[in-house]
Amino acid sequence: MKHLLSTLDLSRADAIRILDIAEEMAAVGTRQVKKLPALRGRTVVNLFFEDSTRTRISFEAAAKRLSADVINFSAKGSSVSKGESLKDTAQTLQAIGADAVVIRHGASGAPARLAATDWIDAPVVNAGDGTHEHPTQALLDAFTLRTHWSALHGHTSSGSDLAGMRVAIVGDILHSRVARSNLWLLRTLGAEVIMVAPPTLLPHGSNVWPCTISYDLDATLATGVDAVMMLRVQGERMHDSFFPNTREYSRLWGFDDARLAALDATDSGETIIMHPGPMNRGLEISSAAADSPRSTVLAQVANGVAVRMAVLYLLLSGDQPRPAPSDAIRPAGL
Repeated sequence: MKHLLSTLDLSRADAIRILDIAEEMAAVGTRQVKKLPALRGRTVVNLFFEDSTRTRISFEAAAKRLSADVINFSAKGSSVSKGESLKDTAQTLQAIGADAVVIRHGASGAPARLAATDWIDAPVVNAGDGTHEHPTQALLDAFTLRTHWSALHGHTSSGSDLAGMRVAIVGDILHSRVARSNLWLLRTLGAEVIMVAPPTLLPHGSNVWPCTISYDLDATLATGVDAVMMLRVQGERMHDSFFPNTREYSRLWGFDDARLAALDATDSGETIIMHPGPMNRGLEISSAAADSPRSTVLAQVANGVAVRMAVLYLLLSGDQPRPAPSDAIRPAGL
C-alpha cells in the first residue's frame, strides 16, 4: 500500500489487515507508556487546507504515539493564503524531508493529484477531499462496528468482517465524503447499507450505488438495523435550499428523543447510534441520543487514533516483514 486515497482501493484483505493492526495499536492506548518506537526518525506532515479539529488532532496523536516527528501545516496564515500553489507547497515539504503527507483539501481529487505527481516522493493519506472521500473516517467507523458486531455474536473481532450487518446512513448524503467512503468499505466488508435522506440530499447517480435508498427514516428503523450512522448537515457547503427549515429536517430526518424511545422499546440495546462529528445537537441528533448508552461517538474518536496509527505504520513500514506482535506493541524505551 503506497497511498490511502479511497476506500474503493481497499480489498477485503487490505481492510481487515488495517483493522487487525489497529486492534494492536488500540491496546497501546490502555498502557501507562503509550508510545511505540515504530516510526522514530520519520516526519509526518499534516497538510490541512480546510479547518479541522478532530481529524488533525487524531492524526497528530497517532503519529506521535508511533514516535514520529509531526509538522502541522494550516493554509490560513501560510504562503497558500498568499497564492502559493499545491505544487509549490508539496515541493517545499519534499525539500524539508517529509516522509508522509496527510492532506485535507476542499477540492475533490486533490490528494489523488498530489499522489500521482512527482512533486513529492512520500505516501499520501487522504484526510478528506471536498465531497469525495474520507477513508480513515470510514475505517474507524468499521473498526467501531466490528467491535460491536463481534461482541454481540460472542467471537473475537480479529480477522472478521461485517457480513450480515445492516447499517443505515442517514442525512446529508449529497455533501458527505464520510457517506461515500463508508458505503464502499462497508460493502467490501460484507455489510448491507441503507442510505436514508430526502431526495434533495441524495447525489445524482446514487440510484446505481450498491445500497438501498430510503426516504423514510421511521420505516427504515422499523425494518431493523444494527447501526444508525447520523451525518452532519453541512450548511457551509449548501448554496441552495435543500429542505424547508431546520425544524422540518429534525422532525423527518433527525434522530430525536421520540425515535430513541421507540428504539429502546424494540430492542435491548443491540442497535448502536453513530456520528462522525462534529454534531449539530437538536438538528440531526438529539442530546439524549448522542449521550445515550447506544452512542459510540466517543468510542469513534478513540478508535480513530488507533486506526490512523495502523495506517501510518503500514504506509511508512512499506512491504517490510511485520515485527512479531510482542515487538510491534512494545512501548518506546522498553
